[in-house]
Amino acid sequence: MSYGPPSGLPLVDAMTPPVLVLPGSVTRDEVRGLSDDVRALLHGSGARVVVCDVAGLGPPGLAAVDLLARLQLAARRAGGRIRLRDPDPALRALLDLVGLRFEMEGEVEEREPPLCVEEAVEPGDAAV
Repeated sequence: MSYGPPSGLPLVDAMTPPVLVLPGSVTRDEVRGLSDDVRALLHGSGARVVVCDVAGLGPPGLAAVDLLARLQLAARRAGGRIRLRDPDPALRALLDLVGLRFEMEGEVEEREPPLCVEEAVEPGDAAV
């Protein structure tokens, strides 16, 4: 006996990435624990991205850059990556200055055009 395809939209299991909230100041010993947390979140959830909420990091400095670089390295070694949520503009500038690129939440990807942009073609325009 066979059945036709079900009617309606297919069921989709929406996967939201796990979130790791970073505290204000992190000591050298806590970095290792946070790296372990990133690996555990990637393996435990099956996700490929861990969102790091960096709003509470405080004023950006080289300690924050070191922390984020180590978390990204731990995530890469576990087969994933991290995405930053609510980064301070100064932290973004510092990460750009040292050459570290992170995916930021809420940004349009580089390969996609921004939404609501349409090109109008006037009658009589020459083809390009």
